[in-house]
Amino acid sequence: MEKTEISSSEWEVMRVVWTLGETTSSQMIEILSRKKEWSSSTIKTLLSRLTDKGFLNVKKDGRKNIYITAINEQDAYSFLAERVFNNMCCMHYGETIYSIIDQIELSQSDIDSLIQLLKDKRKAAPEKVKCRCIENN
Repeated sequence: MEKTEISSSEWEVMRVVWTLGETTSSQMIEILSRKKEWSSSTIKTLLSRLTDKGFLNVKKDGRKNIYITAINEQDAYSFLAERVFNNMCCMHYGETIYSIIDQIELSQSDIDSLIQLLKDKRKAAPEKVKCRCIENN
């Protein structure tokens, strides 16, 4: 995946395309003008930007453009999360993850997977994470 930043509006477009698998600008206009009250020109601009940034591919079907994601959805989310954690002190990872988990809805199977992952990760975890914000600390 190209390491380009995208706006929250562009993330909104991407989530719709991931959900649909592929889509036309007409479908996107119908969905997003209802959901977000965006104009057709705004939606077309967002599709164009995402294509230019390498997040969407376009194939022609007569006069229609069909938009297909160029990146895997989970890869994009993992990249975004990695960017967030790379910008914070590692000593705050735990409390940040705790806060996120506390605030979001998770399925029982997600919770079971997290519990197992944490049990496995605990085996090699240090007693305390050391700050790496300042060298030699």
